[in-house]
Amino acid sequence: MDSALLKVLLTAVGVGGATVIGAAIGFAFKKISHKFSDTVLSFAAGVMLAAAVIGLILPSVEYGGDFGILITVVGVFAGALCLNLIDKLVPHLHRMVGSDIESHENKSLSKVLLFVTAIAIHNLPEGIAAGVGFGADDPTGALVIAGGIALQNIPEGMVIIGPMLAAGVKPGRTFLIASLTGLVEVVGTLIGYFAVTVAYFILPFALAFAGGTMLYVISDEMIPETHHGSTRGVTYALLVGFCLMLATDVLIGG
Repeated sequence: MDSALLKVLLTAVGVGGATVIGAAIGFAFKKISHKFSDTVLSFAAGVMLAAAVIGLILPSVEYGGDFGILITVVGVFAGALCLNLIDKLVPHLHRMVGSDIESHENKSLSKVLLFVTAIAIHNLPEGIAAGVGFGADDPTGALVIAGGIALQNIPEGMVIIGPMLAAGVKPGRTFLIASLTGLVEVVGTLIGYFAVTVAYFILPFALAFAGGTMLYVISDEMIPETHHGSTRGVTYALLVGFCLMLATDVLIGG
């Protein structure tokens, strides 16, 4: 097997596996404080923000040549609009956080399955973002992007467990369903990698598109999710994640 493809496969499994880790934590600690999950999610948002700009958007401008900035701007908005459309079709976490699905009082299995399906659908473009990075022949940047996405998947996997158990889904099936949402990300990673490998000319647009999806997720979902109470701690967690990614890129890339 090609070494590059092997790296992609291992990374894809790692990104998807982060959801499984989160699900396992969700079983072990059914009452995880908002403060802890907010801090982890905000840190991941900082990593993803830097990764989106450094690992996807700036390379898009570079690979695009004379029309780099135009291709990048179009790609960023295309990625954001794509997720915006998905949000209208299937609401994501922040659409349901205030509803009775998270209070564990609602036993409607159909609502819980909608909740889980929404997470799975949103995981696809995140996986594509990780795969596109490898297609750009930048394994270091791709790994950092994947790391940020994996960090986000841990708290996301955690919040899947409670509603399903409350709806009467058996623990074994609950864990299996949570794991399947991570599998979607594995598929997305492979799609992103093969898309730019087979058609390299789409690379600048694909990078910008992936960057746009990540920026949308960060602004529309991750940051609002972290602002339940005091926002100062989570703000610094985001800055730590951003600076850590920035330092990693300079030290490894340089």
